[in-house]
Amino acid sequence: MQTVNGLPAHVLLVHAIVVLLPLAAALLALTALWPAARRRLAGPNVVLSLLVVVLVPITTSAGEWLEHRLMPNPLIHKHTELGDTAIYAAIGVALLALVVWWRQRESTGRTPVKRTFLAPASSAITVTVTVIAVLVAGAAVYDVVRIGDSGAKASWSDWAAQP
Repeated sequence: MQTVNGLPAHVLLVHAIVVLLPLAAALLALTALWPAARRRLAGPNVVLSLLVVVLVPITTSAGEWLEHRLMPNPLIHKHTELGDTAIYAAIGVALLALVVWWRQRESTGRTPVKRTFLAPASSAITVTVTVIAVLVAGAAVYDVVRIGDSGAKASWSDWAAQP
């Protein structure tokens, strides 16, 4: 998918990433920190996070398609390079969301086999997972802001230079 109704697909898809990746990151931090939120939102956040992991390569592919159709520009190239890091942020959020959700399932005994691989009763592991989840969530939001800022500069730098 490279265009939608004649518009570059990247221009449309990027809005999904700008909203959904920080949302998944915020939910990751919330579910890691707050047990009541974990019980209700950890499962839906896994689904959201996996959706983002699927959308990121589609969006970056559409962005690279668009880059090759524009005049060479160092700002666009920088944005494209930064955009390639979004998949790492998305995968990190998804993996931690999965760990938080699975630990919640193990703590309630709702796993298929009565084993606890991720030690849901361990306070030390809970603190470790929480700290890592909050750091990964923060890094993901920072990555989206950094990528978005470079994209805005690439898109609007010529316009801003006009009198």
